[in-house]
Amino acid sequence: MGCLHPRNRRFSSSSSFVPLPLFLVFFLAIFLEKSVGVSVSEYSKYKQASSLTIESIQKYLAKINKPAVMSIESPDGIIDCVDKWKQPAFDHPLLKNHKLQLVPPEIPRAWKTKLDKMKQENTNISSVASSWQLWHQNGTRCPQGTVPILRVTEEDVLRAGSVHDFQRKPQKAALAALNPSVSVSPTDTDSDLPHEYATIETTPGYTLYGAAAAINLWNPQVDDEAEMSISQIWLSAGFEESTQNTIEAGWMVYPRMFGDSNTHFFVFWTADGYQSTGCYNLLCPGFVQVDENIIVGASISPYSTISGQQTETIINIWKDRGTGDWWLVYGPDSIKVGFWPASLFTTLREGATSAQWGGEVTNTNPYGGHTSTQMGSGHFAEEGIGKASYFRDLTMLESNFAVTLPTETALDITNANCYNLDISFSPDFMGLHFFYGGPGLNDNCP
Repeated sequence: MGCLHPRNRRFSSSSSFVPLPLFLVFFLAIFLEKSVGVSVSEYSKYKQASSLTIESIQKYLAKINKPAVMSIESPDGIIDCVDKWKQPAFDHPLLKNHKLQLVPPEIPRAWKTKLDKMKQENTNISSVASSWQLWHQNGTRCPQGTVPILRVTEEDVLRAGSVHDFQRKPQKAALAALNPSVSVSPTDTDSDLPHEYATIETTPGYTLYGAAAAINLWNPQVDDEAEMSISQIWLSAGFEESTQNTIEAGWMVYPRMFGDSNTHFFVFWTADGYQSTGCYNLLCPGFVQVDENIIVGASISPYSTISGQQTETIINIWKDRGTGDWWLVYGPDSIKVGFWPASLFTTLREGATSAQWGGEVTNTNPYGGHTSTQMGSGHFAEEGIGKASYFRDLTMLESNFAVTLPTETALDITNANCYNLDISFSPDFMGLHFFYGGPGLNDNCP
């Protein structure tokens, strides 16, 4: 990684530029690959970096990567064990005087009872417990008083094209810069962004304090590194773009962000409709991590297999009545990972007005047709358990801490020929549930 900076200087816009014949460019690329181990694709990446402000990337890295008490090598990269009080969240101007809760609040009794029931298993389902992250394999943990944070590298940011695009959900202009097949019109709005959904949403008309579900874990194929496949829970408030606040958590495959095709646990937030606030994981100040054994952004394992063992975990987001903060609880062991402070938000500060569960993909229309990026397991909803991915036991928490099923629900299915969803209710452990997903590109989804 240290060799990136000088190489970017060499191709910076301030240098004089003399066009080379095409055969010399090709020869230079091959020479670099053989003599210093730089591949043709890496050469292109460095060339792209010449239009970036490398200094701004390095400034971002110096700010976001906090001093480590100790560091751990892992399949996901270097993990830094950072003092809880010195984590990136507290760089946010709204959190300068925020009090870190040394003892997380108790989960409301009725909510905890419901979560305990969600742990029920049958012979076909395996709940993922404390060993679900790949970095746990070497047995090393961060010391007490610290939190594990994935170190961000220069290469991570370069894959996204800019610091802004690295932190946030792909917008159409950003995707177009990375993939020429995506066209941008001056009249494009959020509805024109290449995101496709298969979700269920509820807007009950009263304030929500939480949402939860058990989510089937898969490793969908992603067609292009600029595309992503997500399965998650959203809680949101505010109907105007500038006032929309969301908190989101689930699993995702996103090669441009993570540099691999693994399935990763993630969190996200925005306070202005995905425009300029918020980010994934701990890539900007915001989400406060408290658990010493969980990494937001780390790989999840194992995955479910077609017609084989099914793996799932539980995601629970709830609002603490005392502080107003939104807490994230993960897994059957109800691990309190951390929280989104109420002060980050405007419309979400008092509670959520809608909750949403389901899948999302980005479709850059590679090669002029629909993407073959999979949602969920890559199988359609009607194929059922063992083949289609699912969310089960959908649950909401009202502001009086009453536990209810989603009501006033609506389906958001962008194109049922590409990805679909089938909702149902059963009195067993599945409760209110749905199967969802699809392969993307197929005969009916050209």
